[in-house]
Amino acid sequence: MKDKMGTTGLIFNEPLLWEKGSPGRKGLSLPRRDVDETPLDDALVGDGPDFPDLSELDVVRHFTKLSQWNFGVDSGMYPLGSCTMKYNPKTNERQASIPGFAGAHPLLPASLSQGALELMHDLQGYLGEITGLPAVTLQPAAGSQGELTGMLIFAAYHKHKGQARTKVLIPDTAHGTNPASAALCGFTSVAVKSGPDGVLLPEAVAELMDADTAGIMITNPNTLGLFEDNIRQVADIVHEKGGLVYGDGANMNAVMGIVNIGDIGVDVLHLNLHKTFSTPHGGGGPGAGPVCVTPELEPFLPVPRVVKNGDTYHLSEDYPLSVGKVHAFYGNFGILLRAYSYILSVGKYLKQVSQYAVLNANYIKEKLKGHYHLPYDRPCMHECVFTDKRQQEHHVATLDIAKRLMDHGFHPPTIYFPLVVSGAIMIEPTESESKETLDQFIDAMKQIAQEAVDCPDCLHESPQFPKVRRLDETAAARNPCLRG
Repeated sequence: MKDKMGTTGLIFNEPLLWEKGSPGRKGLSLPRRDVDETPLDDALVGDGPDFPDLSELDVVRHFTKLSQWNFGVDSGMYPLGSCTMKYNPKTNERQASIPGFAGAHPLLPASLSQGALELMHDLQGYLGEITGLPAVTLQPAAGSQGELTGMLIFAAYHKHKGQARTKVLIPDTAHGTNPASAALCGFTSVAVKSGPDGVLLPEAVAELMDADTAGIMITNPNTLGLFEDNIRQVADIVHEKGGLVYGDGANMNAVMGIVNIGDIGVDVLHLNLHKTFSTPHGGGGPGAGPVCVTPELEPFLPVPRVVKNGDTYHLSEDYPLSVGKVHAFYGNFGILLRAYSYILSVGKYLKQVSQYAVLNANYIKEKLKGHYHLPYDRPCMHECVFTDKRQQEHHVATLDIAKRLMDHGFHPPTIYFPLVVSGAIMIEPTESESKETLDQFIDAMKQIAQEAVDCPDCLHESPQFPKVRRLDETAAARNPCLRG
């Protein structure tokens, strides 16, 4: 079985750079001085920092080896359900590195920023057309901040109406940050239990929706990877009581070009550009979470806004009902540029992107449902959710399955989420992966299911081949290292 795993490459040990240096080595050569030598001030004389003497080769090999210990979407499949680690086309990076964009300063006057302002204006238009919600802000720096912005708009809208609303409905299949976003805006979260098919029931929403409730936050498709079939009825119930419908658009990559979000009753929607529009994701780097709203809610969008007058563009703050700024300047421009590049390069095939994402997820679901428990055996959208129910009788848990998958050269999927499914294994292949890669992943998962029967300890001791073995999580919890 080992020859089927991603284990044929060498994993080099690598010391710290401080342990590699040798006196006299140099990694650079300075140009000949064209000024006279001048004595240093006394304050600058003395022993220098204890830096190692390294050659260029020392440094290049050191960081290349470290990079080989890591795993990224450029090196293999990253089936993180809900987080969507899809491939980032390199053309996006080329456009983002164009000097006029990469070197643009946010304090430049509008007269020297026309290209950047036009790009943002056009991107707002594209996102409005894709979602069916025409008023757009690009300012939020992440999906979570987009959620917060959406809830600020909820609060501002009801305040403008003279209504004191204190609650927000949140389904049990929503993204985990939704309750936090509501709480930060002064709302109390009210849980809505999903029905037996994993989607919201209109009657459950009707029972909870009242005059004190600002609205509902719906993730659609939800975290079970299922489309909320009753979304239109739910929206009507909320609107009849004067509430608003927030759409968590993190999973827009499943319905792009297929569903008009405005037509199904959503008033506010945030987008995760890293998920749907292929901008980089993870590592604590910059993100972007644009918010799209109905024309009725446009006055409440953050400022400044890109405005076009004739053939010129400028930033305007003349919106008295705005929730204000949610990010310095105008968001993370380099990320916006990458999404703009993606939309232009894919063009009319954006719909096909979603169709392939859904096809890939359903392919995995059908191939693995005979080997892993599938709590909702129905067509899924961009992701499918299994559990460890069958493996538990062999004392193998979801964590063991995920760790063993690393030995096969795949990043583990999302585990133990959503919370409505015990022992969840959430798999999202995205549209990026070929059938050959999906078949390799499916074969690995089948082998792991068989190992759970034949050799449970093989899973308990995994991963065996990556640079870092399984951590002692009990010891880590009892004896945490709290120093940075």
